[in-house]
Amino acid sequence: MTVAESYAFCEGVAKSQAKNFYVTFLLLKPEQRQAMCAIYAFMRYCDDLSDDAGIADRAAAIARWSDDLHAALAGKAPDNPIWPAFVDSVERFKIPHQYFDDMITGVSSDLEPRRVQTFDELYRYCYHVASVVGLTIIHVFRFESPQALELAEKCGIAFQLTNILRDVREDADNDRIYWPAEDLQRFGVAPEDLRRTTLTPALKKMLAFEAQRARAYYEESRPLIELVSLGSRASLRALIGIYSRLLEKIVAADYDVLSQRVRVPNWEKFWILFRSRWA
Repeated sequence: MTVAESYAFCEGVAKSQAKNFYVTFLLLKPEQRQAMCAIYAFMRYCDDLSDDAGIADRAAAIARWSDDLHAALAGKAPDNPIWPAFVDSVERFKIPHQYFDDMITGVSSDLEPRRVQTFDELYRYCYHVASVVGLTIIHVFRFESPQALELAEKCGIAFQLTNILRDVREDADNDRIYWPAEDLQRFGVAPEDLRRTTLTPALKKMLAFEAQRARAYYEESRPLIELVSLGSRASLRALIGIYSRLLEKIVAADYDVLSQRVRVPNWEKFWILFRSRWA
């Protein structure tokens, strides 16, 4: 497969599956948009390996994917339509290879039932599944100040905390409880409360606390927008705008994430896109 064909394949993956990401790619230059699609396709494949119950040995499948990654980056890409575009993007934007190993580490950690004990443990998890994504894409956005790396990490934490807030019941049903045991104990929340369809007063208080924690990371990372290249700022502004809007909608729903899946509707995403473009 040619590089051009590989990019077309990756764009198809991103367009069909990247609900909160793809619209923000539209604000980038073509070569940046292509790179973002290639990186997304890589991440999507990783996630699918960890979540697909039809795969008999998901750990082995992820280990093979890791081997394929190293082979591709060494110039010996296996037969997969993602690799030509992915390798071209990594080389063009000088993305450190360690980030992709970290992504695979994060995906692998979700193979077993999870019970997080402390916020430090949750932070490490969020780093591996979200912050490394932020660290990767700011290389595509381009930056000069080393402070951008620290802020991209914090931005990833904010995004992942928002995701965990939205998916409380779904994660608990899959035996993944990400909120730290220390927080559940502090607010008097039992693990089974996360699987109910009705929000308890104690859980509502805990989710409000976690939402405030996420909001603080958004505020801390906001200067990142001014640290990426001028032509990339609208895309990053839109991405942060969509995720922070999701957090606002969770708060506006009075933290009822058990009986419904809170979403940002498409019309609102495009309004954020428009506003970000002309900010």
